Amino acid sequence: MRLLHCLALLCVLAACRHPRRHTTWQAYGGGSQNLHYSDLQQIDTANVAQLQPAWTFHTGDADTARFSQIQCNPIIIDSVMYVTSPTLRLYALHAATGRMLWVFNPDSLYRNSSVYHFILNNNRGVTYWTDGKGDQRIFFVASSFLHCLDARTGRLMAGFGDGGRLDLHEGLGRDVKDLFITATSPGIIYKDLYILGSRVDEGPAAAPGHIRAFDVRTGRQQWIFHTIPQPGEYGYDTWEDPAAYRHIGGANSWSGFSLDEERGLLFAPTGSASFDFYGGRRRGQNLFANCLLALDAATGRRVWHYQFVHHDVWDRDLPCPPALVTITRNGRRIDAVAQVTKQGMVWLLDRETGQPLHAVLEMPVDTVTALAGEKLWPTQPVSSFSKPFVRLQLTANDLNPYLPDSSRARLQKEWQGYRYGSLFIPPGRTTTVQLPGFDGGAEWGGPAVDPETGWLYVNANEMGWLVTIRDMQPETPKTETVMQAGLRLYNRHCAGCHGGDRKGSGNYPSLTNIGNTYTPADALQLINTGRRMMPSLRHIGEEEKKAIVAYLLGTKEAKENFKAPQQLADTFLNLPYGITGYYKFLGPDGLPAIAPPWGTLTAINLNTGEHVWKTTLGEYPQLAAKGIPPTGTENYGGSVVTAGGLLFIAAARDGKIRAFHKRTGQLLWEYALPAPGFATPAVYTVDGKQYLVIACGGGKLRTRSADAYVAFALPGR
Repeated sequence: MRLLHCLALLCVLAACRHPRRHTTWQAYGGGSQNLHYSDLQQIDTANVAQLQPAWTFHTGDADTARFSQIQCNPIIIDSVMYVTSPTLRLYALHAATGRMLWVFNPDSLYRNSSVYHFILNNNRGVTYWTDGKGDQRIFFVASSFLHCLDARTGRLMAGFGDGGRLDLHEGLGRDVKDLFITATSPGIIYKDLYILGSRVDEGPAAAPGHIRAFDVRTGRQQWIFHTIPQPGEYGYDTWEDPAAYRHIGGANSWSGFSLDEERGLLFAPTGSASFDFYGGRRRGQNLFANCLLALDAATGRRVWHYQFVHHDVWDRDLPCPPALVTITRNGRRIDAVAQVTKQGMVWLLDRETGQPLHAVLEMPVDTVTALAGEKLWPTQPVSSFSKPFVRLQLTANDLNPYLPDSSRARLQKEWQGYRYGSLFIPPGRTTTVQLPGFDGGAEWGGPAVDPETGWLYVNANEMGWLVTIRDMQPETPKTETVMQAGLRLYNRHCAGCHGGDRKGSGNYPSLTNIGNTYTPADALQLINTGRRMMPSLRHIGEEEKKAIVAYLLGTKEAKENFKAPQQLADTFLNLPYGITGYYKFLGPDGLPAIAPPWGTLTAINLNTGEHVWKTTLGEYPQLAAKGIPPTGTENYGGSVVTAGGLLFIAAARDGKIRAFHKRTGQLLWEYALPAPGFATPAVYTVDGKQYLVIACGGGKLRTRSADAYVAFALPGR
């Protein structure tokens, strides 16, 4: 008995030294450290195979014709869960039953407005704040507005901003009222501040991606950090054009934040400056694009920064916030940030100084370009900490071995005309096979980290994308028809995403039969508002927008003479180059042209850099039916690791949620969802019962759309 008493006392003392702080899911990514980790262990390796649906909630607003999505990582406050829907409704649900408590529909605020247009953006979650005395608020971005709601009732807080909302166009320091701006990832709370990034256009007509903090009670802007520095600010001299800050956009923190609350440090990853693939109007190193920023959360003051790509022309945004970790090196514990990248690398930086905890090579790269005005940076940083978790190079032998011989022969011939083999090939008129592609390596789901072991888990894409630069029409003809003008304007503003043939590319839909689903009025509204990945074109003239509609739908006005609007030439908007489209390197059957794996899941020991295990994530049923081993698929959304020994992840296009043994990578459980879960799960308890919940929205990768949230639990508890 004395021995048992001593053991119990040791357990209590150990718990005091290492208190469990990850038992709730009150913030995006599981908490401000962005670990995607749960201390809960009721569901473990021994019983996970018994998991079954506990409840399913349907939002009722999926749009299967237009491939609607849900990317939300739910948060749970006590027994209330907050989730968003395909059309950006915000729901409060009872977390143990899925019963709806209230719903807020932001579209109702804008439906009859003649001033504002409602943008149907993707949403990855909401943010909760309380003063601990009864004031509880939910912050939620829909369209171009930040909304502040009473968390108990779903009603707008009238004292916040303009009747409970703020227009994100305001307060950026320059006129962006006609430019696209929203936020896909939720902001983060520091004391009484709500800190928010943004999603902006990736073309030349982009708003600046400045980071802002707002008073949680009044909505008053408290500070702003200029991600494109202004005169007198650090980094201003890294842009050769002294007026760049007045015109260049992007460098936005679109993927969310991490926060060291004790140090008061905000960690903000940023994307590339616009335009993504040509930098002739933004020559220089381009701070603070492609950086991890450490800011004083109270003031917005820069503490340190680290840039991962200099003068980016490859669309290599930092795809997710870093995980705040503590590693062991030479017997010493070091607080660090772990940042994963689209290039498939893991970077460890000292949390207080930003200094890399491993050697970094500034690798000389090819700077030869035929694009007028372009000036590429001579070196790029490469991490030596751990080997990349995806392939970085391709050879002529890397074509998909499962393609029919005739398809392989055709692709082999195309392959001979492409450029490939290097991570930093300058974009040009000759097609480049870019690997990793535009969607990673790592993507917005980000990694999960087990603080007990120091292991990081990252899911990744290995998909080749084809990059081809095209010359843009330099000026408007003196005379042309509406149809000719529409084609010219389509090529300038739309072809980069939907392709010159209008057949769609990447994650962008075909427009060849748009007249079957859109009237001219609907198409014009879509051009004005944008939709999910598509930015608004409100910055161009009304007659220009109508000409694009006439070209796409073949309306009766198409043969009339086009009356070009009188507007001043803007060399920052009228770039000499664009891209032909976001094209994946695919075979004729739609499967990737490169050899598998196409989607992976890797466990990496952050203390040593060792890859502990690696497995494929997802499969194609048509290949599995032929006996082909799992190849992995493209995947979007993150994972969750638990003290119960499990790693939960959906993300794959095959529509299954899976549980892996976190130490071995063994698949222990899988379940077919109503639609692919392109989102990050949440793990939580209500009344002592543990649940796992995932948004099942589908839509992405042209998969079937749905409107479901499915929660799982063990039976009989």
